Amino acid sequence: MNFRHKHIFLLPGLLVLIGILIFPILFTIRLSLSSWDSFYPGLDFIGLENYVRLFTEDQRFWESFFRLSFLSLTTVFLQYVLGFSLALMVWRDLAFKRFFRVLFLIPMMTTPVIMTVIWKTVFHESLGPVNDFLSLFEITPLWLSDETLAKVTVIIVEAWQWTPFMFLLLLAGLLSLPEEAFLAASIDGAGPVRKFIYVTFPLMAPISIGAIIIRLIEASKIMDTIYVLTSGGPGTATETSSFYIFIKGLREFQMGYSAALSFTYLVIMIISLTIIAKVLVRVMIKQD
Repeated sequence: MNFRHKHIFLLPGLLVLIGILIFPILFTIRLSLSSWDSFYPGLDFIGLENYVRLFTEDQRFWESFFRLSFLSLTTVFLQYVLGFSLALMVWRDLAFKRFFRVLFLIPMMTTPVIMTVIWKTVFHESLGPVNDFLSLFEITPLWLSDETLAKVTVIIVEAWQWTPFMFLLLLAGLLSLPEEAFLAASIDGAGPVRKFIYVTFPLMAPISIGAIIIRLIEASKIMDTIYVLTSGGPGTATETSSFYIFIKGLREFQMGYSAALSFTYLVIMIISLTIIAKVLVRVMIKQD
């Protein structure tokens, strides 16, 4: 077969890539340069006006971005710590470890919207079981009405929902580690703590970095939990970039401006995640 003909077989995959990735990005850029809104639908070219508005007038978007950054970093850190702890617990010999492996995956297998509704009921100020229990100590916090507690509630729900994903990736990494390194550490007299610090954690660093980056990518798109649990409230206390873009695009129907927000957000996230990945590599993997 001619070498040139082999490229024909790449054409279907290339067309799919163009259809689901490249074309939407190009169309978003074109849309961001238009004045499409509820009053003037269409792709009337207005240049960089939407971007000028974003960088000079829209403080709310930047506040939502920094709020998203805090929620994402906090939830992913908790997920990593909890997921690593659970993975270590069922990695070695443990009674009913197969049962626990399945049990820990249940939150991830449940529809996020349904579980968020359940958590909203759990944290309800007057009807929820959490406040029913805390009322025994004469404490009745307003979980979803207080700005700080609303953030805490979102973090709890996100950590509970996605810790199993981190657990699954890290457990797979632990099961693939070579036994020789641990045998050598045992011969040298290393205990469990020193084995973890000098053997387990360094060997798990590449897998840990990959798991953290994957979860940061997903956490940066948090929408369903915010929409169902708090709707961005109280006020804008839990409003993230995705939710703000949703408001501008599908509630206020400022399609051109929401496209500018989306593309700017995409560029910022690519740069931020690249920097975070390099920092994690430098911190977690010893460089010669």
